[in-house]
Amino acid sequence: MAETLEKPVVIDVQHIAKQFRVYEDGSATMKEKILFRARRKYEVHPVLRDISFQVRKGEALGLIGVNGSGKSTTLKVLTRILYPDSGTLKMTGRVSSLLELGAGFHPDLSGRENIYINASVFGLSRKEIDRRLQGIIDFSELEAFIDTPVRTYSSGMFMRLAFAVAVNVDADILLIDEILAVGDAGFQAKCFQKMQEIKAGGTTIVIVSHNLNQIEQICERTIWIDGGYIRKEGRPRDVHPQYLAFMAEKELANRAADAPEDEERTGTGEARMEKITVLDGEGKERKTFTPWEPITVRIDYTAEKELPGAAAAVSLYRGDTYLFSADTLADTAEPLKLRTKGALELCIDNLPAAGGVYTLDLALRRSDGLEYDHIRRAAEIAIAESAQAGGIFSLKRSWRHTD
Repeated sequence: MAETLEKPVVIDVQHIAKQFRVYEDGSATMKEKILFRARRKYEVHPVLRDISFQVRKGEALGLIGVNGSGKSTTLKVLTRILYPDSGTLKMTGRVSSLLELGAGFHPDLSGRENIYINASVFGLSRKEIDRRLQGIIDFSELEAFIDTPVRTYSSGMFMRLAFAVAVNVDADILLIDEILAVGDAGFQAKCFQKMQEIKAGGTTIVIVSHNLNQIEQICERTIWIDGGYIRKEGRPRDVHPQYLAFMAEKELANRAADAPEDEERTGTGEARMEKITVLDGEGKERKTFTPWEPITVRIDYTAEKELPGAAAAVSLYRGDTYLFSADTLADTAEPLKLRTKGALELCIDNLPAAGGVYTLDLALRRSDGLEYDHIRRAAEIAIAESAQAGGIFSLKRSWRHTD
């Protein structure tokens, strides 16, 4: 039986590092920069610290990470717009890149003239461009505007023309940086269909995007870059849930830092919630959950005396949108008897909510509604889905093909 040959490596990045100088006096004139360059103070800002990966022929790779993590810098190193301070880079074949909207376009030239300029930069001869010209124009859907100056184009028209050129130069490697965030849904779908076609033809694709769904549609592998290092690498469905959980934790931390010091708290004070804890199915304190995990909200309380005829309530919000509430009196039809010290637990089988941050309002009250203690935004939790989804709910789902 013949052995399956592994496809050749066409991108080989080994221990790439890149840093930039950030000067304190960025507004200095050229004369001052020359005469007083020894006095200029700057900080060294490392962007890439030790990046190594390989991409094989015909493979599609996604780069993800927060803004400033180094993913776009990595792509610019691949295009040789930037050169690394250390490390090695080897690329095999013709490279086509789409990094910034309208980069390389001359605003006073027409769309047709800019096609010739851009395609020649990618290495095509005049005759090759002539053969591809009508196909590029047709793909861009800009026939009516192709002979007008591109400075009159909208951002969507810029994107259409730039993408049409980039995908029609028969490149061996295609590098794309977030460019597909621009444009209408119909053209985005057309672009992805085209990328699937050129990928099937053996073109290697590296794409930077914040849209994880797009990466999952086109890429076999994802690299998550964080702080200039590769934090995780693997199949998108394995890497993305961890990245989303990280983002949810980051948002929770940012919100906690921005929260006011004074609690939004009301009530008579006869009973008081001393500690609010959110636990997972194993009883461990956590703040981030998937939509399918059990969640327990624990309320440790004290009271001035035993308080019969009481109730506890938990309400869930996403922003200002009220989603759900649980109330001991409504759920059990029996009043609580609060002791001088005790704990209550609300056990939720799972919270089928879309990814995002959710807040909990908690209250201890009399059965007639008088509140002993009410804390708005008493706790926050984050739901991290395995993929980005819109809306509010995340329901368990599956698809099947029937006749």
